[in-house]
Amino acid sequence: QVDVTAMARLFGYVDVTDSGFIAAVFSIAFNPFFWNVVARWEHKTRALSRVFGSPHAACYCLGAVILMLNCVRSHCFTEAMKSQPKMEGLDCHWAYYSGLAILAVGTLFVISSFLALGFTGTFLGDYFGILMEAKVTHFPFSVLDNPMYWGSTAVYLGWSLM
Repeated sequence: QVDVTAMARLFGYVDVTDSGFIAAVFSIAFNPFFWNVVARWEHKTRALSRVFGSPHAACYCLGAVILMLNCVRSHCFTEAMKSQPKMEGLDCHWAYYSGLAILAVGTLFVISSFLALGFTGTFLGDYFGILMEAKVTHFPFSVLDNPMYWGSTAVYLGWSLM
């Protein structure tokens, strides 16, 4: 037997019928689906590399599209957070500063991952045939296997708490 009362109370703070919430869920799910489909298609066909004249130009273009989609995702997330019910227990200084600290750690992991991988390493260059000379093993990869994903998750968690 599972006691679902805590989960039921938690869902009392989420309005799943809110259009902003639906847009946020859609954008959060769509982004990785889109870039993985496009990257795998490029890997199989090299179509983007041919259209843009080089794998580097194609990778930079896809990276720019991914960045724009991430801006849309962040906007949708922010609007959803504004329209959702608030937990009274989180309306205090400790929650705000905890969220700020989590957001800062997440930002550290995201930025340091980007600096370690470079633009093409971050934005699926391997699918375009752009490979790094060696596996990146220094910070933040020495701390986490997937620092970009964990960092992004921490950013959104911290943002939510704030």
